[in-house]
Amino acid sequence: MSKLLDDIRVENSLVDNFGRAHSYLRISVTDRCNLRCVYCMPHEGLTWQENSSLLSDDEIVKLAKLFVSLGVTKIRLTGGEPMVRANLGELLSRLGAIPALKVLAMTTNGTLLEPHLPSLKASNLKALNISLDTLRRDRFLKVTRRDQFDTVFSAVQSAIRHQFDLLKLNVVVMGGFNDDELIDFADFACENAINVRFIEFMPFKDNSWDAQRVVTYEEMRQTIEEKYQLVPFGSDPSAVAKDFQIKNGKGQISFVSSMSDSFCSSCNRLRLTADGQVKACLFHPAEVNLRDALRMNADDEQLKGLILQALGEKPEAHLPAEQIAKDQNRAMIEIGG
Repeated sequence: MSKLLDDIRVENSLVDNFGRAHSYLRISVTDRCNLRCVYCMPHEGLTWQENSSLLSDDEIVKLAKLFVSLGVTKIRLTGGEPMVRANLGELLSRLGAIPALKVLAMTTNGTLLEPHLPSLKASNLKALNISLDTLRRDRFLKVTRRDQFDTVFSAVQSAIRHQFDLLKLNVVVMGGFNDDELIDFADFACENAINVRFIEFMPFKDNSWDAQRVVTYEEMRQTIEEKYQLVPFGSDPSAVAKDFQIKNGKGQISFVSSMSDSFCSSCNRLRLTADGQVKACLFHPAEVNLRDALRMNADDEQLKGLILQALGEKPEAHLPAEQIAKDQNRAMIEIGG
């Protein structure tokens, strides 16, 4: 084992077989969502899990503290839609109070967000991502199967005014659907203090993924640079996005190139599903059940052993996209993104 890897292990126990230290945990707090986005939820829908199958607040906090003790410094809450979970504000406060946790973040579809922005801003929530795949009302209805564009766009504008430390807009780009809005979104980023993140279309269970609909990072960047000069910034080696400042603009543009230029070699993410399964890789079906062990009174050392077991199953890199599309993995909404 190299000296570098030895140094990593001193500070972080979550090092996999390929030397990657994991400091970022995404926790899905619910499998439920009030939208039906075509790239996230299977077309036939899902049967929601019983509440008793999902982790309770106490269980989430206990596991979060355990992950932090092993080296996690950033936690992001996801869903489904996290804001449909009852008493989410209380859970955020408890997580934000964990010593050694540096960043508490959340990703939301924005439908329930606006009334809660003042309390979120006043809490320890440092980073907020809002999903919005189109700036056109008719397309919003088509992609989400719900008519709530005005609500979400108003929440985005209000979030900008609240000046969160990190505010990002997640845009899944699909060829033949919204790829003609790249400049529209770039204009929005230029005019507002927000980071617009363009995400390559990824394959998940029954989401009609097609390689021909993947608009690559290079293609997106080339289109935007026809109008704007993009200046690279950021030095975090585990960042999943390629980040650019818009020259003379207020905001930034980022590209998540999961399909065309994978970032597996520097991945630092783990995922905890709403029903308490640890997933070490978004695209790998393997899971380890922490919920049942927790409810059978497993002690901290036993739970740590299960977390490390999950980490040991993490592959060096995900499979080619065409093969991922055929795997029996969970749907995006069941994982939490």
